[in-house]
Amino acid sequence: MQNPNDTAQSLRATGHRVTIQRVAVLDAIREMGGHVAVDQVAARVREKHPQMDLATVYRTAGLLSRLHLLNEVSIGGVNHYEYSAPGKRHGHMVCEHCDRAIHASTTHLDELREALLRDTGFELHLEHLTMSGLCQDCRQDEEHSHSGHTHAQTQHHEHSMSPALDRGAGMGSQQ
Repeated sequence: MQNPNDTAQSLRATGHRVTIQRVAVLDAIREMGGHVAVDQVAARVREKHPQMDLATVYRTAGLLSRLHLLNEVSIGGVNHYEYSAPGKRHGHMVCEHCDRAIHASTTHLDELREALLRDTGFELHLEHLTMSGLCQDCRQDEEHSHSGHTHAQTQHHEHSMSPALDRGAGMGSQQ
């Protein structure tokens, strides 16, 4: 477990106030390790702070993720969080069939980030990157692959984009 003063320093370094809620949520996720759902975090936080409700834990985890103190990954349609250890960036690969979350090394992701920045001016934040597909086990199981073939054998899947999506309309805009 990290020293409570270290947690406070991590929060102060983001330019945000240190609050009981922020420290409690960050410490709980770090202590639990791995990818944990908010309801699990709330149960752990309530052991020490019974007055803290689920909505507060959701808001706090979301803020800590935006501050890059937590990594967020959607597994089975549910957001999970993990402590973002300094200097340990990684993306996530989530299997569409079994919901297994696998850490993705930044080796190739850094190349993608640089290419996107150079070609489009878009800066990809790897700590929030989640890619979906099929894990090795599910890919090899014909029952879980598309039409009995694995994605590695697939030539191309054609998907049409709406003109609005093709132009990026509405993406990232504030209403």
